[in-house]
Amino acid sequence: MDSKTVLEQKYKEIIKSYLENQNEQVLYHAQQLSRKSIEYRISPEEIINWHRTIMHEIEPSVPSSILRSFDVLLELMMGYGLAYREHQSLRSQQQELKTEIEIAASMQKTLLGTKIPQTDFLDIGAISVPAKHMSGDYFHFVTDENGCIGVAIADVIGKGIPAALCMSMIKYAMDSLQGNGEPNIILESLNRVVEQNVDPNMFITMFYGLYNPLNHYLSYSSAGHEPGFYYDSNRREFTDLYAKGLLLGIEKNTKYRQYKKFIQKNDLIILLSDGVTECRTNEGFIERNTLTHLIGKYIHLPAQEIVTNVYKELERLQAFQLRDDFTLIILKRIFKKV
Repeated sequence: MDSKTVLEQKYKEIIKSYLENQNEQVLYHAQQLSRKSIEYRISPEEIINWHRTIMHEIEPSVPSSILRSFDVLLELMMGYGLAYREHQSLRSQQQELKTEIEIAASMQKTLLGTKIPQTDFLDIGAISVPAKHMSGDYFHFVTDENGCIGVAIADVIGKGIPAALCMSMIKYAMDSLQGNGEPNIILESLNRVVEQNVDPNMFITMFYGLYNPLNHYLSYSSAGHEPGFYYDSNRREFTDLYAKGLLLGIEKNTKYRQYKKFIQKNDLIILLSDGVTECRTNEGFIERNTLTHLIGKYIHLPAQEIVTNVYKELERLQAFQLRDDFTLIILKRIFKKV
């Protein structure tokens, strides 16, 4: 006998045994049989057909109306079986996609990874957390041959895999430039790359700054990026780090203006993505002064501890549900070590 015939015979024995003696052990055997049925790909409608045939054999006097009722159950289970198999197929596909996205997110984290410079003139802290598996934010540090520290922060207007792919392209374009050149020249070069390679419906904002440890000036340019802050430690006040410029990829021959800012000892440069200022609470988006208040609360700590604590506070305000990618960078000029 083939496997299906054997299982049908076992099912008949279970039915007979249970009708004679309502023993729970028999029901346990039925559970085991169901697992075997799945293993041998026996559909629910086949089992109903078995049941109908067996009941007719055991109880020939069963009213025809009862037997006909199995026709309704049979049709129902046929539809159920098809829907169930489709559901299982979709679940399998979703699991495969989830696994692939997790692998891609891990690869992105590796590809976009950057090392925070350790210097005796800047204390640097940075945190970047994706709202979903993959991030549309990017930040990067580079030290040029003159010892200047370059810092880039970018944000794709969008989320998910397309945004992540854009960020990977920006990263490799930055690597090819190796951070050489003035910030406005860097942005102009990146703008041409984006304009030629990115879908016109996707937009990228970016800030690039270059800190010179010899004169303590920060030269910087912006391509429509969220304004950062400058903290004056003597006055104990925050001001916007103003910079104007067109988003990357809009116009091929865009020129970017370069700004300069002298950084005094203990002063801070705060750079961020719009996921920081657009944190949403029950009352709506947070104000920029809410953010500066939080930074001020932890201003006495090392830069990395400041960004970490600010992130935790804003995460709590959002009930631990980020709605956008979150990137926050702090550069603090420190006394040169002797």
